[in-house]
Amino acid sequence: MNEILSFAGSYWWLVFPLSGVFAIWGRSWSEATERRHRRKVELYRLKHPGALHGAHAQPEPPQALGRERDVQHVARMHDEVDRKWLSYELDAAKLIDYPTMTDVREPLTVAFLRAKRVADSLRPEDPAGVSAEDLAEYRSAVTSYDVAFQVAETEARRVRASGFTPQERQRLETARKLVTVAIDDAATAAERQTAYRRARRELDGLIVLPDATITDLEERIAGAIDQRRP
Repeated sequence: MNEILSFAGSYWWLVFPLSGVFAIWGRSWSEATERRHRRKVELYRLKHPGALHGAHAQPEPPQALGRERDVQHVARMHDEVDRKWLSYELDAAKLIDYPTMTDVREPLTVAFLRAKRVADSLRPEDPAGVSAEDLAEYRSAVTSYDVAFQVAETEARRVRASGFTPQERQRLETARKLVTVAIDDAATAAERQTAYRRARRELDGLIVLPDATITDLEERIAGAIDQRRP
């Protein structure tokens, strides 16, 4: 022990150059360790593409999250107006009761259908990627769509079939009764088909049923026929 202390006392001056050597060695070891870590991470990334994608992802800012919720809210409003319109479009009897809802000669009906087209075209596919400007435009379009539908519906309920002559109103009433038979599950397949064809003849030249209405009627009648086949 005394010999070691004697050596250290005689060669104390070596501490300064050796400390520099140790510092350089330590720095080199640290850099080598960092390089090995980076190589491991890069190798893992290559073997597992996308695995680290979310590791350093920044959370969505509150403003973006709030905007996404707003888009979803406006989309629900949009769906609600669509639902109201479908209650007419998929109900031939209801359209016969309120014929101006499909009459493109009526300015209010045209305005409603145009507003629907605009709202549909602005509906975003991805709520998360909508800008504030796009959201404002979409909200305005849906609001206009909703208002235009309410105005058209109110007018249709007010006038009903008052724009038709007595003879035309009689034809509409006959067509409505025939449609009721055409969708009646208790009627035979032949009765339903006959009623549907007669209803189309009665409506010819009076009102135009939307394609969706015709498709729905024909599918219901065809389904009833298929169910009754042995």
